[in-house]
Amino acid sequence: MAKALIQMALDSLDFDQTIALAEQVSPYVDILEVGTPCIKYNGLEIVTALKAKFPNNLILVDLKTMDAGEYEATPFYEAGADICTVLGVSDKATMGGVIKAANANNAEAQIDLISVKDKKAVATEAAKNGAQIIGVHTGLDAQAAGQTPFADLQAIASLNLGVRISVAGGLNKDTIQKTIQAGANIVVVGAAIYGAPSPAESAKELRALVDAA
Repeated sequence: MAKALIQMALDSLDFDQTIALAEQVSPYVDILEVGTPCIKYNGLEIVTALKAKFPNNLILVDLKTMDAGEYEATPFYEAGADICTVLGVSDKATMGGVIKAANANNAEAQIDLISVKDKKAVATEAAKNGAQIIGVHTGLDAQAAGQTPFADLQAIASLNLGVRISVAGGLNKDTIQKTIQAGANIVVVGAAIYGAPSPAESAKELRALVDAA
């Protein structure tokens, strides 16, 4: 099994703060995620800047596309995104459009299962249609209500779809290893790093835990 990847969620609206945080954590993480609030506020420029400054990291743009998949995703792939996200609650044609744009740019499409009712069915269909990554995602509002991504992860992992599974939802040093052991290929970390006294030290600690898992 290939080693699990760490994805760092960059959620600040501030352009310079986003770059500064990426500088601190980039040696220890694999994927730099331009979070949805950040990409809405900063646009293509933040993608171009991150790609130029951090060529050894993958860049994920969390577009959460809901419509006009190919049209919306294409400029972000062309700006340097390695992965863009599309919502699993969107139309099949919308997901297909993002997958088409990804393939045209030698990149990847991730289907985000946030708020999807029948997660197994959507994940199965998405994998069949060429999506490279399935995102099991417990959002901030759901986390505040006490929800976690683990049951959904187990359900999706049990399908053996042959695609990578990304997991987001309040992961930290206490849960990251069991998340990988339950089937995650990509673990998404946000507050556990950016909320720490030293984001670099926190990222380094999580890197060691992931590599040991």
